[in-house]
Amino acid sequence: MDVLVSEGRVIASDDTTTAVQGAGMQGAARLVVARIDGEDRLADLYQQTPLRILFPYPLPGDPLTAALVNTSGGLVGGDQLKIAVTVGAGAAALVCAQAAEKVYRSSGPNSRIDVDLAVGAGGWLEMLPQETILFDGARLRRRSRVDLAGDAQFLGGEILVFGRQARGERLRQGLIQDGWEIRRDGKLSWVDRLRLEGDLEALIAQRPALDRAVAAASLIFAAPDGASYLPALRAQLDGFPGRASATCVNGILVARWLANDPYILRQAFAKAWIYLRVAKKMPASLPRLWHI
Repeated sequence: MDVLVSEGRVIASDDTTTAVQGAGMQGAARLVVARIDGEDRLADLYQQTPLRILFPYPLPGDPLTAALVNTSGGLVGGDQLKIAVTVGAGAAALVCAQAAEKVYRSSGPNSRIDVDLAVGAGGWLEMLPQETILFDGARLRRRSRVDLAGDAQFLGGEILVFGRQARGERLRQGLIQDGWEIRRDGKLSWVDRLRLEGDLEALIAQRPALDRAVAAASLIFAAPDGASYLPALRAQLDGFPGRASATCVNGILVARWLANDPYILRQAFAKAWIYLRVAKKMPASLPRLWHI
């Protein structure tokens, strides 16, 4: 069922046709948060199966919190998901993935995820990811675009796990295409692209690529004062039992990790995320949902 919330109304439709002949599942979710009468409020909501957006109670000090849910349990070849989040001027929101996203083996078609994020002047958006677990033979194309206005701030990132580690599975074949674009006031500030296709096991093993890592993560912090947090973030990366680094380009602070243990990588990612939250006067914690 498609659900639309607009101007305090909930509109539901029985049109549940979310698959296209010869293609996979077509899911969509759109969330708009606005500052109204001094409070952050839901201004617009649209969701199309298998995507859903839930609203758990935020922890004290947290902004309006939303949980993004994929009710299908994962992506198969041909599936397409479209996610859009807009935070209005002066508003704040925290969007957290409800669980790890699984990308299953494909016989040929790609799974696709398009993410479009926009933050108005003086706004704050956190897009807190869970792991994306790539099964052997998975084919994923993901594009994330962030449009920032004025002094808007954004904290986001991604965590990739190459194969089902608990089963001893390695990611041998498939496609990983993952890209980010960040613009401020319409001007391109940062672009990042990862593309690996074919013999993924050999590509991942190359030291200039992923150096045999079983998991990789990137944290992205876009803020006018982003560069000022670089020294402390680099110091925090010291002692990580893998490879880690951080840099800043055009006010976009980027940290990366490679590890042979997804859990250790997840802990390091959370530590850096909390550091930046605290620096921005947010609670020194992550949503309960992220720890489940």
